[in-house]
Order: sequence, then C-alpha cells, then structure tokens
Amino acid sequence: MFLSDIHLGTLGSQADLLLVFLKLHDAETIYLVGDIIDGWRLRKFWFWPQCHIDVVQALLDKARAGARVIYIPGNHDEFLRDFLGMHSGGVEVMDQCIHEGANKKKYLVTHGDQFDVVVSHARWLAFFGDWAYVTALKLNTVINYCRRKMGLTYWSFAAWAKQKVKKAVNAVGKYEKTLVFEARRQNVQGVICGHVHHAASHETNGIHYINTGDWVESCTAITESFDGTYEVIRWGGSTKLSDATGALTDGQQVAA
Repeated sequence: MFLSDIHLGTLGSQADLLLVFLKLHDAETIYLVGDIIDGWRLRKFWFWPQCHIDVVQALLDKARAGARVIYIPGNHDEFLRDFLGMHSGGVEVMDQCIHEGANKKKYLVTHGDQFDVVVSHARWLAFFGDWAYVTALKLNTVINYCRRKMGLTYWSFAAWAKQKVKKAVNAVGKYEKTLVFEARRQNVQGVICGHVHHAASHETNGIHYINTGDWVESCTAITESFDGTYEVIRWGGSTKLSDATGALTDGQQVAA
C-alpha cells in the first residue's frame, strides 16, 4: 500500500475518510510517500484534532501487527529527514528506496519534491504556492456550498487553480519527465511518487510512472496485489482508476 500527501495538521486533510480506508485495508508493507504531516502549516497554526491522532495511531497499530511501515519524508515533513535510518515504533525512515514488486520489476519510491524545479530552486515561490493553495481550499468550501444550493455537482476550484499555477511555471510536465529520467538513471523499471496531488499510473518511455495522489482533494491510494497489479483507488468516489495502464474504468462505490 502506498499513501502520500495526507497533510495531517491542516484543515483540508481528509483524515476521517483515511481512517475508514485503513480500517478496511491491510498490507504486508505500507509506504508513506511524504507530506504525511504538514510541518509548514503546523509552524504557523497548530491544528491537531483527534481524527489526525487516530490516523497516526492506526498506522502504528498496523506496524505493531506485523506490517512493514516505511516513511519517506516530503517537503512538508522535511524535518524528518534529520532522522533518516531511524527505526521507531515499527516505522523506518528513509530518503528513498527501491521496491521490488510481485511482477519482479523494481520501482524507485520517492516523494518527488527533490525533482520539482519550484521546490528545489525557488522555495519562496513554493511557500507562496502553499499559501495560495490553502486559500483556494477555503474558497473551494464556499463555492461548493453555493453549488449544492443551486443543485450543481461538486467542482474542485482548488484543483483547477493548482493546475493553472503549475502550468504557468511549466512544472507538471517537467516533474513527470524528470522522475522517469531518474528511474532510468537508477536502472529501475518504474517510479512511485507523490507531491503533485495528481494520481496516475501509466507507461512513459518504457517506465511505469505511478503517482499516489493525495488525501486532501482526491483521496487516492495505490495498492499492489499479489499478482503484481497496481491499482489507484479513489476512495469515496463512484469510480476507480485501475490497472497499470492508468485507464479510467467504471467501478463500484467503494465508500459512502
């Protein structure tokens, strides 16, 4: 199981939905692929409700029950990079690692912020983008309240705004290409990352690119089955992204 961008410590984190997901899903190995805790936001405003505590406890319970839990910090929880190599409570902290799948392919597992040109070379813009994103999430709540009153369906203003900003700095396309290049450089057949809050699973130039998405807007996770099939699960929706091609397929409602 691969999870990222939960952003515990923020108002936007869908921790309650994640708790249901964790209750109904177990795995031999759980990869926490960065931005699990949002240190950026907690430094400015302390927000740590019971459901966020419960998510941490649920993950520790899985470790105590025998699951291997690997925590790969991202840019929002980069303070944990001071503890690389640490084993605590059944959780291993690593900068990145290689996952060998049941399909015998090797995957580079990394949060991916190191390969984001904005985060790496213009941190002021990254912090500004974070502020703009939080503001967009607040506007998202107001907009969709009005849309419900008008009988309209949900529309993510935050996702739309984020895509526009990313396109303006040409970051999204470069991000995926850079991760694919890094996977090829490390002589592996795939890469599993997070960071950009956009779930995906597809082949790019012979490399299997997988992005875990997030638990702020889309509530997505990656699971690997015993036959080596990777699936992007969109929790709480009426459809699922499925199989290694990343094709959108009709599916049952997996959560209410």
